[in-house]
Amino acid sequence: MRACTQAWGCLALDCEFDHQRTLHLRHLRPLLRSLGLSGDRAGNGRLMLLFPICERERKMNGILRSLWRVSIATGLIVIAVISSAHAERVDYEALAEKLVVRCANIQEGDLVLVNGGVRDFELLENIAVNVRKLGAFPLVTVGSDRMTKQMYDEVPPKYDSQEPMFDLHLIKTINATINVASSESIGFLEHVPAGRLAAVGEAYKPLGDIALKRNIKSVYLGNGLYPISDRAEMYEVSLEQLTKTFWDGVNVDYSLLRSRGESLKTSLQDGKEIHITNPNGTDLKVGVEGRQVYVSDGTITDEDVDTGGAACQVWLPAGEVFLTPIPGTAEGKVVVNSQFYQGKEIEGLTLNFENGKLTSMTAKAGFEPLKEIYDACGSGKDEFAAIDIGMNPNVRTIPGSKMDVWMATGMVTVGIGSNLWAGGENNSNFGLFSFLPGSTLKVDGKVLVENGELKK
Repeated sequence: MRACTQAWGCLALDCEFDHQRTLHLRHLRPLLRSLGLSGDRAGNGRLMLLFPICERERKMNGILRSLWRVSIATGLIVIAVISSAHAERVDYEALAEKLVVRCANIQEGDLVLVNGGVRDFELLENIAVNVRKLGAFPLVTVGSDRMTKQMYDEVPPKYDSQEPMFDLHLIKTINATINVASSESIGFLEHVPAGRLAAVGEAYKPLGDIALKRNIKSVYLGNGLYPISDRAEMYEVSLEQLTKTFWDGVNVDYSLLRSRGESLKTSLQDGKEIHITNPNGTDLKVGVEGRQVYVSDGTITDEDVDTGGAACQVWLPAGEVFLTPIPGTAEGKVVVNSQFYQGKEIEGLTLNFENGKLTSMTAKAGFEPLKEIYDACGSGKDEFAAIDIGMNPNVRTIPGSKMDVWMATGMVTVGIGSNLWAGGENNSNFGLFSFLPGSTLKVDGKVLVENGELKK
């Protein structure tokens, strides 16, 4: 989320969005001059000296989504040697141009925060150059799992609740952000006490609210599907399968998504009540009359910018329609066959709702880590948050796998806690979203999704 256009380097600042759309930001502490280094080559890789130029970022998931817990990792200046052995066959230049021009709709004069990991530094460079080619100004920042982990392991807990002054200034300066998922492992913070995660989340809550109110254009590449070995293992698919699914999803026909999204939006916006059922025992009713419906179709248009707030966000692979409920209307039960938290599976998670609030949450196995973070978080965590419908025809659940993702066609997702990302008012420091494959979703009796299949 910070860009370096002056080719010599960057300062490390971590900011990433995971599959729960949680924002991780990190403080800056430039240490560059003491190193006395110059140039950008080192051995077989490229040596990057990271230092700030000017700007900042949204994932939050750019600036928000689900957990909105912005856990920050202070910048330890970076001397990153990037291996030239990165073997993915991706046209980074074409992808960068697409992200900048079509997805983020960058305009002359925009201040754009670009963020990612050392793995994708070539892509980050290309994004920065494409931003500048339009007369806009990029700031590139780089994060890593190692730095994020050390921010908890080596930084005293007394600083967890510290006001994030640098990030607050940055969020009030930029007007666009492009975030590339940077994590190369899952569950690397499972050892961190829940109280510390909750404290950091509470400290960073203002960032999401400010970002939405300022209508920051936010693009997040990853969306819980970025192909890494840990994720493939978690989903019980091969890395090749995961990679193909991811890029097929990214390269979908965006005009088709927009058309499909607008059709679903009309059906939802005209409705009064959503009813979700599933053979696993899920039976939930939610009031939605008069609620704003949003479409993540891969592009941020001028109309989206005029609408503002949640309309200014895109998650890639794209293909989602989402809305928040009328507060206090959720009634019934949600049963989640498989839920992942910190890379560990929770089996048979059951959530019961009355008057829009969670009255009980239990599971058959693996529940304790989730319960600890839930108990540690503050107000609003028990409120029903949002409903999301996947509509990307290039992304489907792989039979026999545990690969349930937001944008998969016909996927129904529900959650509790923070819902600012979906246009709601709940700015809790907790967010949990659960996938319900094979569900049927009706709006005032009209079937939009039947047994996990999106109706034409």
